[in-house]
Amino acid sequence: MKSRHRWFVVAIFFFFMLLHQSDKLLIGTLTPNIMETFRISKTQMGAVSTGALIVGALCYPLWGYLYDRYGRARLLALASLIWGATTWLNALAPTFRSFLVTRASTGVDDSSYPGLYSLISDYFSPKVRGKIYGLLELTMPLGFLSGMVLALALRDQIGWRGVFYITGSLGVLLAAVIFFGVREPPRGGSEPELANLEQISTYRFDWRTAKALFGKRSLRLLFIQGFFGVFPWNVIAYWFFTYLETERGYTGNALLVTMAAAVLVLAVGYPVGGAVGDFFFRRTPRGRVIVATVGVLVGAILMWITLGVPVANQGLFLLMLALTALFIPFAAPNVLSTVYDVTLPEVRSTAQAIQSFIESAGAALSPLIAGLIADRFSLHDAILWICVSAWLLCAFFFAFTARVIPHDIATLRGQMRERAEYEQALQAG
Repeated sequence: MKSRHRWFVVAIFFFFMLLHQSDKLLIGTLTPNIMETFRISKTQMGAVSTGALIVGALCYPLWGYLYDRYGRARLLALASLIWGATTWLNALAPTFRSFLVTRASTGVDDSSYPGLYSLISDYFSPKVRGKIYGLLELTMPLGFLSGMVLALALRDQIGWRGVFYITGSLGVLLAAVIFFGVREPPRGGSEPELANLEQISTYRFDWRTAKALFGKRSLRLLFIQGFFGVFPWNVIAYWFFTYLETERGYTGNALLVTMAAAVLVLAVGYPVGGAVGDFFFRRTPRGRVIVATVGVLVGAILMWITLGVPVANQGLFLLMLALTALFIPFAAPNVLSTVYDVTLPEVRSTAQAIQSFIESAGAALSPLIAGLIADRFSLHDAILWICVSAWLLCAFFFAFTARVIPHDIATLRGQMRERAEYEQALQAG
């Protein structure tokens, strides 16, 4: 029953993330229509995305604490309800100022994923989490693709506001599905040392354990690389569609085919990267970090080559874009799995929230910086400079993480063994 239910939960969360990412990322496709409605510049449109990212970043610590302190399933249902409500408010905005404010409010639920990943970690053992997280992170590129298709199909028929009404309504519907359909597993129940115990004591968030997170060298390095790591994703998500339209002259089927092909290959990269990370993790504790390093280095090189392809050669551009898309997601499931490889179950939401807060604090500036560079130079320069420089910095910090990660993983396994002995003593006594 537990095995069947855990896959049911994965399916629910997959669709939650897919639809939520569609709602979050379709604004990139709707950008030209929104800019026309409010008659704004690229810099002002960049500020819209930056506002939502700032609000999301500020909410990460709150969500992390709440998830580790209270029931994660109920809080995820609340997050889905907030998603639906704020998207509706954004669609109703009559002026650019109100649109800016309501779009910023959508960042509240954007920071709700730590509880989802933490809950999943209590259903699956460390050896397979990379695959599961890679599967769930398929929803990011697929959400972008489905959002793009939805926006292209409906923006001229019902307008960008109508598209937001549809996605907001889906958020409300999923809130009910999560509330009634997802069970709360015991924290740490899937750890190898505790998996065979009939009962596990309830472990909750405490400040001393949370503060100890900053004492782990591997986490400090991952936090720092995270500041730079999300810059490229936000630039690509919010500006790449516009770049193809305005600077490479893509229209109609050529635009759709190019984006669809790249996004589908990108989607494959998440579970492949997670599976490769799991494979090497079973052989060395440095395995996941090594895979992440290779992913960002190869991605930086291929992005530089891809954006240098002449505008007239659409076939070569598509080929190189797809090849780039395969490697750049490799780091994502492995970074997430590595964070959980070194943290206690009762502070995993907090650990990921800190990681995501630092990521968002840096990434919040990326759409605005890209807009500024694009207004002064071009979107080509903005995407190239931000992506390549950020990925090279990530590779630098991953290299140092690989040196210290074995110690922090061994420390966690020792703590889990101590808990298992304690639980066994309680049950025997």
